[in-house]
Amino acid sequence: MKNFMDENFVLDTKTAQTLYHDHAKKLPIIDYHCHLNPAWIAEDHKFDNLAEIWLVGDHYKWRAMRTNGVDERFCTGADTSWYEKFEKWAETVPYTMRNPLYHWTHLELKSAFGIDKVLNPSTAREIFDECTAKLRTPEYSARGLMKKYNVETVCTTDDPIDSLEHHISLKKEGFEIKVLPTWRPDKAMAVEVPSEFRTYIETLSNVSGVKISKYQDVIDALQKRHDFFASVGCKLADHGIEEFYAEDYTQAEIDAIFNKVYGGKELTHEEILKFKSAMMVEFAIMDHASDWTQQFHYGAIRNNNSRLFKTLGPDTGFDSIGDFTVAKNMSKFLNRLDTNNQLAKTILYNLNPRDNDLITTMIGNFQDGSVAGKIQFGSGWWFLDQKPGMEAQMNSLSVLGLLSRFVGMLTDSRSFLSYPRHEYFRRILCNLIGNDVENGLLPASELDFMKQMVENISYYNAKDFFKF
Repeated sequence: MKNFMDENFVLDTKTAQTLYHDHAKKLPIIDYHCHLNPAWIAEDHKFDNLAEIWLVGDHYKWRAMRTNGVDERFCTGADTSWYEKFEKWAETVPYTMRNPLYHWTHLELKSAFGIDKVLNPSTAREIFDECTAKLRTPEYSARGLMKKYNVETVCTTDDPIDSLEHHISLKKEGFEIKVLPTWRPDKAMAVEVPSEFRTYIETLSNVSGVKISKYQDVIDALQKRHDFFASVGCKLADHGIEEFYAEDYTQAEIDAIFNKVYGGKELTHEEILKFKSAMMVEFAIMDHASDWTQQFHYGAIRNNNSRLFKTLGPDTGFDSIGDFTVAKNMSKFLNRLDTNNQLAKTILYNLNPRDNDLITTMIGNFQDGSVAGKIQFGSGWWFLDQKPGMEAQMNSLSVLGLLSRFVGMLTDSRSFLSYPRHEYFRRILCNLIGNDVENGLLPASELDFMKQMVENISYYNAKDFFKF
């Protein structure tokens, strides 16, 4: 019987162990998509206790706690203490066995704090106190943790109207870890609620200095903000969409649709789809002109629980996998851009595992030889960033594409303790390749190539692809 989470955790064979310990483990981290708060990095936020850094904003843990019968006040409530919240999480942890939270929790305890104990109610107080004492030292501040995990670059997620003041101050200061913004313009095409859309556009007008009265003014204002993001070092865009939008439209239709929604009138479903389709093309053209990489996270049904959404707001643990039909619209969208030679480097992330082979065959349609792996199948995302999900993604990419050109893992997290997700990914990657060698599916004579392949997927591919 193997020990739980020893040095060869997930590594089944000697070859896998060599690939990980001698090649993947040592490399820096490029976290090219996360939701860290840049203000906390700029001010070098000090965490008061383990519950603060672990439970604030972590809807993964909140979902598990609710499922385990924990009252909402211990998840998001203001009338419970930090330790009371942590105690409820510790009670829940044993029930998360075979959920990725069980692995992530213990990887974070071990890698950040050197704690090998299993978290459960009997160890909760001891672990909380030990971790809290360390968190109150400089080494465990926001920046300290990034350095501890050998982070080289992070890309946060930012709205076009954001000031990017914290990114700018970090750059001026010369902070050794690159903290770059990512352009996330979802609200600029969120026309479902006219009043909210108008408020957003008015704010966009104020921050851009462009007076907005018609559709083209919106595009001009967004272009100014796009240029501003580029000046601060932005190299990626990201879009959180339910499905791909690729309706046919005329410019006259889009002008009229904007006038209608900006005037406070609700749009028809067809008008919403046409407007989103037009905006997606505009964003993609901007990204191509700036030599950015565009990312598309699609397939989530968000805020399913309307009662709790009204109470707690978005991103609180009430989202799930959707079953949208995407292939034709995805193809049409990419082809529309490719036809005009305006298709930027692209990463596609699916949330429904049924789409794995769909994406890996789709990306092959639009590789043009200009950049290795120009169109990427993104790493297992959200509900799929666990061992079977990551294995399925990499197996599909291996069979129908080129795993060797994959740009690897990201945290997609709000927590400064989530960097072990890169370790988890690297161990899984090395295990897949190592097992193939040991089983005679890959030649041992080519092990030097595979060592470099592991290093590339873990680090170098992303560094080269994004031009960091």
